[in-house]
Amino acid sequence: MFQMQDKISYSELLQNLGVKAEIAEDGRVLKYSSVEDEVKSLTDGVGLRNISHYGMIELRGKDVLDFLHRISTNSTKEMGKEQITKTIFTTEKGRIIDLTTLLNFEDYQILFTSGEHQNKVIRWLDKYIITDDVKVADINGKYMLLEVNGPQADSFVTLVCGTMVNNIPENTFKVISAEGMLFFLAKMRDERNYLKYWVIADSSNGNRFVKYALENKGIFDFNLVGEDAWNTFRVEQGIPTAPNEINDDYNPNEAGLLKFIDFGKGCYIGQEVIARLDTYDKVQRSIKGVVFNEGVSGTEYSLFNGDGGESGKVTSVVYSVRCKKNIGLGYIRKNHLQDGTKLKAKDTEGNETEILVHKIPFKR
Repeated sequence: MFQMQDKISYSELLQNLGVKAEIAEDGRVLKYSSVEDEVKSLTDGVGLRNISHYGMIELRGKDVLDFLHRISTNSTKEMGKEQITKTIFTTEKGRIIDLTTLLNFEDYQILFTSGEHQNKVIRWLDKYIITDDVKVADINGKYMLLEVNGPQADSFVTLVCGTMVNNIPENTFKVISAEGMLFFLAKMRDERNYLKYWVIADSSNGNRFVKYALENKGIFDFNLVGEDAWNTFRVEQGIPTAPNEINDDYNPNEAGLLKFIDFGKGCYIGQEVIARLDTYDKVQRSIKGVVFNEGVSGTEYSLFNGDGGESGKVTSVVYSVRCKKNIGLGYIRKNHLQDGTKLKAKDTEGNETEILVHKIPFKR
């Protein structure tokens, strides 16, 4: 049997375990088996995704939670030890800088960002630290970050970690010692309201977790999940992501992220704009699904109505085996949001096709 070595990379682990993987230049795994099988595990079973490419920022100092409370959308000031909060950083105009996940280790905090926007978040934090006791550090590479997702995720993690998982409240994390592994286990809800888990560990224990999961998947519909399958799945589910839908072209109201805003906590950067849009129903566009009637030639499209007026933008395009069509996500003006609305789509090369506006999530 393969013996685990402490100092090997994730790609070396996969090679030693005989797992085929298509890996991009930046280290992200694009595909393991097939996109269809991996999406099925996320949809009906359990998928394990290596998300170590997320940005990781360590925050230290007595003012961290109060500082974040003042500059981001959600309440953080009263966070207790081992609690988790998702919060959005927005510009003065209420546009999205990034959607982040904050874990409170009491003596310090870790802010997980999208990989694409980590540096932007660091610059934003540094910009507003004046007299606050807050120290910011880029700790990318310090931890391996794994996500266990799908309807069977809770049962699968219980198999690995034991019934102690039942004693972890939602939106909290605990240190877990199981099967010779030591890691932090975070429990949250995904967009479908299923329990999902993050495993935060050094590379040795993270690799051990992957190996143990592969060797003990049993009756579970389990697969390692690459970025191609995740992108297809998240478009089918209507999940916005950076940099496609989460960027400073849009605000949380348009992106459907209002659940990560505490409207009762008072001021934060961008608060006046976001509150005004919500109070007076001034949101001019919203994220929706689109279905292409023909083949696609690009990944970004401008949308137009029958009179040639600008109607929105398609930000993500995938082929869905479940839907057996090319589908996508986009921001569409509110007078064209009705399901079944036909719009013209033009890619960056000027090629035109037709799309239908569709509610999200997409159904089978």
